[in-house]
Amino acid sequence: MGGIIRQIEKAKPFFDKLAQNIYLGAIRDGFLTAMPAILFSSVFILAAAIPEIFGFAWPDEVSTWLWKVYGYTMGVVGLLVTATTARCLAESMNRKMPQNKKINPVSVMLASICGFLFLSVAQVDGNFSTAFMGTKGLIASFIAAFITCWVYRFCVKKDITIRMPKEVPGTISQMFRDIFPFSFAVLICVIIDVITTYTVGTTFAEAVITLLQPLFSAADGYLGICIIWGAMALFWFVGVHGPSIVEPAIAAIIYANVETNLQLFKAGEHASNVLTVGLGNFVGTMGGTGATLVVPFLFMLFARSKQLKAVGKASFVPVCFAVNEPLLFATPIVLNPYFFVPFLLAPMVNVSIFKFFVDVLQMDSFMYVLPWATPAPVGLILGTGVSILAIVLAVVLIVVDSIIYLPFIKAYDDSLLIEEAQTAKDLESTDSSKSENQEIKKTRKELTDNVNVLVLCVGAGTSAMFANAIEDGAAQTGTPMTAQAGAYGSHYDILKNFDVVVLSPQVQSHLDEVQDAAKEFGIKVVATKGVQYIALTKDPKGAVDFILDVLEK
Repeated sequence: MGGIIRQIEKAKPFFDKLAQNIYLGAIRDGFLTAMPAILFSSVFILAAAIPEIFGFAWPDEVSTWLWKVYGYTMGVVGLLVTATTARCLAESMNRKMPQNKKINPVSVMLASICGFLFLSVAQVDGNFSTAFMGTKGLIASFIAAFITCWVYRFCVKKDITIRMPKEVPGTISQMFRDIFPFSFAVLICVIIDVITTYTVGTTFAEAVITLLQPLFSAADGYLGICIIWGAMALFWFVGVHGPSIVEPAIAAIIYANVETNLQLFKAGEHASNVLTVGLGNFVGTMGGTGATLVVPFLFMLFARSKQLKAVGKASFVPVCFAVNEPLLFATPIVLNPYFFVPFLLAPMVNVSIFKFFVDVLQMDSFMYVLPWATPAPVGLILGTGVSILAIVLAVVLIVVDSIIYLPFIKAYDDSLLIEEAQTAKDLESTDSSKSENQEIKKTRKELTDNVNVLVLCVGAGTSAMFANAIEDGAAQTGTPMTAQAGAYGSHYDILKNFDVVVLSPQVQSHLDEVQDAAKEFGIKVVATKGVQYIALTKDPKGAVDFILDVLEK
């Protein structure tokens, strides 16, 4: 097993490169930016649909209004994601462009929206058809965004623009500079639209969906869903944030299938598409990547070692809300041979059981999008329309995951008991080293100016834990220090406001990129390791000392 782990670890640099891909990052960040609209619409769709399950029917006027809110938000999510993806990609490209040659993100958003309309929207009696403006048009969204950014980058680099005299105000000059790239980007989409319309008789978005349908069907099978969620777990096992790599590749279909399932359900048919965003959030990654919802509770119930019991107590609350980094790095599960098999196996078994319930027992699949941090059993039950089968499935998954993880937990627990017995003999030397560290800390210079710290992770979840620890430690020690949590990708506009940037283990692969961005502001950037990071989230004074050490280096 150790040999397998070492071979997998050798591939980590490749996985890190994959995680840094600007196109995958743009899709991920574009979705995150548009997520408020998606979640907002979910509230109204649940209000419209859930009561009907219990025999309550809204008056027609109320029902129409609720579905209208959904249609005007989730129904045009393809349009929204086009703009947000284009902007995120343009900003990523700008970081590698010369200082005097930058892409205008706002113009890129407008051009990509126009391009998306040509690629996705057909005219019906002189009006827009909305069939592919929502989740079904997401592939066209990404293509429109990519084409637009490529054209803008080419034009800006080659100075293909209209130059205005220096006396012309900057806003007007920028407008003229954007005319050529805007026109070329939209024109390319127009040409694509003409070709698809007169060759296959449909919009580009519909043609792509039809062309890729066999691939989507294969991905919706047992093997496909096992590969997808097994890959997520494998990436995370080597310390690379798996969902950041895998989810952008399947984003279009997992959201489109939710919409398709909803329409099937409304038509009185079986919502049969398994490959959905809910499958990942509440089944494949039940309690976080690796389906770790049961693990903290197993630690508390069955572990005898102090370490696992402590980890269980500290991590069960965040894990219930799908934030399992404290568990992954404090146990640790990442690169731990004891957990290689269950960490990969549990997600694959979960999604397979879910598919069995949908295909064989005729349970409806996910038809509603809920916040990813919804406790998994609740998200599973609500997202599939509240049924007895969904409740049974939630219980089955918890039992099965417990059976998968428990033998490996016991084996690891036994090894920790031996280590703890040996460690007990070294307490005296440990205490003396602590005293030495305290002496060193006493010689540290006191801060006179306030230090602003930015902590980054993927979704601002674990970074909030670290930032809170710094704030608490600063209050306890009287240190002039403040901290803010953030999600990687959303930090570039606020970077200049901070003195220190701390990267969580999930985003440590972006260290070089963040250091380059921080260099011009003289900001110190430090990456953390798993166990170290989690330990500091639970040690406020230690978190402050960690930042002070960074400042003194």
